Amino acid sequence: MKTHLILLALICSFAFPAGAAETPKPPCCAPSQPAAAPCCAELKSAAPLPTRSLYQLETNWTTDAGATLPLASLRGQPVLIAMFFAQCEYACPMLVADLQRVRSSLPAEVRARTRIVLASFDTVRDTPAALRAYRERLKLDDAWTLLRGETTAVQELAMLLGVKFKQEATGQFAHSNLITLLTVDGEVAHQRQGLQGDVSELARAVEIAAK
Repeated sequence: MKTHLILLALICSFAFPAGAAETPKPPCCAPSQPAAAPCCAELKSAAPLPTRSLYQLETNWTTDAGATLPLASLRGQPVLIAMFFAQCEYACPMLVADLQRVRSSLPAEVRARTRIVLASFDTVRDTPAALRAYRERLKLDDAWTLLRGETTAVQELAMLLGVKFKQEATGQFAHSNLITLLTVDGEVAHQRQGLQGDVSELARAVEIAAK
């Protein structure tokens, strides 16, 4: 239930942006409580996420190494994220090639800070082992994070990124070819639709996000 409330809040903030409002403090951080209260110390350890951050989502994903990964763990670096499926024979390899071109065009220091995420919408076939084989086949290094999620996680992420997908009778997917740049706090900073073509605008946006 809490995840659905967060998703609703995110959708509303994207559709109806409002002025920043002060976030109410939880009871344990009220003035009458000791400054050393454990939950206060936890809140001070990291700045609150922006309202429009995708890292507000509480769903967990699984990497191709089999590790559990919440999206919020990506915070602190620019992230290029695209949704795909490993058995795609045409569009997805081209999408990966576009991401590789963006990465190779970045200055070395920006390239080192930028993470690339491929999140699968094939919840059945894209097991960690299948994603690991995909990584090996395309020779993707540690800068790439390959993720699989349950149906709810996939649908939430696709909705917020604006990615449309539909599985056909053949088992293949018709889908958007969209690369999204997230800021260090998980907000959408730039999107590129389509395959091939010029990637210089996206690369410039990554450099700005890395500052």
